[in-house]
Amino acid sequence: MKVLAIDDQKLVLIPLELRLKELGYDVKTATSALSGKVLIDSFQPDLVIVDINMPTTSGLDIVNYIREEKQSETPIMILSGNTDDKIIAKAFDLGVNDYMKKPLSLGEVCARTKRLIGLPQQNKLAKNFQDVLIQKRCVGVVIPCYNEEERLLSAAFTSFIKKNSGYHLCFVNDGSKDNTLQVLNELRKGREDFITVYDCEQNGGKAEAVRLGMLHMAKKQDLDYIGFLDADLSTDLSDFDDLVSTIESSDYKIVSGSRISRMGANITKESARKIISLSVNYIIRKILSMDFKDTQCGAKIFHKDVIETSFNDKFVTQWIFDVEIFKRITLKYGLENAKKMLCEQPLKRWIHADGSKLSMKDSFKIIGQLGQIALHYRNKKTKPAKEIEINLNDDMLLSKSA
Repeated sequence: MKVLAIDDQKLVLIPLELRLKELGYDVKTATSALSGKVLIDSFQPDLVIVDINMPTTSGLDIVNYIREEKQSETPIMILSGNTDDKIIAKAFDLGVNDYMKKPLSLGEVCARTKRLIGLPQQNKLAKNFQDVLIQKRCVGVVIPCYNEEERLLSAAFTSFIKKNSGYHLCFVNDGSKDNTLQVLNELRKGREDFITVYDCEQNGGKAEAVRLGMLHMAKKQDLDYIGFLDADLSTDLSDFDDLVSTIESSDYKIVSGSRISRMGANITKESARKIISLSVNYIIRKILSMDFKDTQCGAKIFHKDVIETSFNDKFVTQWIFDVEIFKRITLKYGLENAKKMLCEQPLKRWIHADGSKLSMKDSFKIIGQLGQIALHYRNKKTKPAKEIEINLNDDMLLSKSA
């Protein structure tokens, strides 16, 4: 039994193809409607699984091609993040057999495939798979690493990408002196579609490692959002996924984690760090003219259309580049628009990890770096208000039509 899956996001196709093949199906995939049409003719599948929202040509055109041009009754299953009732009704009017809304479990996709075309004859035993969630968005995560050989929680990363499709992790080796690069390359083996290792031969600091990683990931066309996360997982991946859920269901361009102590959250800091943090945050709020509680949390997610503004130029400072990002957004879009684009979301968990690279002495240096930021960006000018409004509206329209 042959299955053809068509989706412009490769991160969705990979686990789907693997699972269906494990069940005994002959599977081929296509990342565009055009290549999908070619495979429909040459492969002659028993089932076509197709996404709706694809660039250039819609998945509904594939449905129309099968039903009208080919005059074929081949079963068609829609697997899409499009929940518009009119689109769903149109799909059934065109002749689809099933419509599944992302996110959903891979197990459900397999069960519906079995219902439509049955199981291959050679499949005699029921498969007990660990369930995987197919998301309606694809996310890149940059993880800067410097001398993380002993601290890297490899199992936590591999377990997460195994259970959550649509994630691509980019580990940036920031000129480590230990065996971090070897550890990362070993972590990537067999997971090349989900893990990238970006190697910087010389140590440039966290700011530069994150910047290079973000620009590298921005080149991947199938990613909707890109963020960064600390390698020690002081903010865990499930909390990061909550930040992603917020940005995909809103008009925010940046969602930043916040380590605010509150009931129901596990937030731990060293007492001395907490005192310094409060002082630094007061200065930051004055520089940004925003009531940010915690700009320095190492967990942030960005819409792709603000990556260039945020990361194209080198940062002035090594550690508090987060403040520079928010300052750049303010200069680009204006203060009031920037406030609407930025969201600070409290984390459920943040644990101070032993072995942090930032010493108490370094913490005091941050105040001097804040002065550098204030001086560097003081003479930068924002665009005229009318131009800012036009650019912001254009960006919103592009992100909604994607």
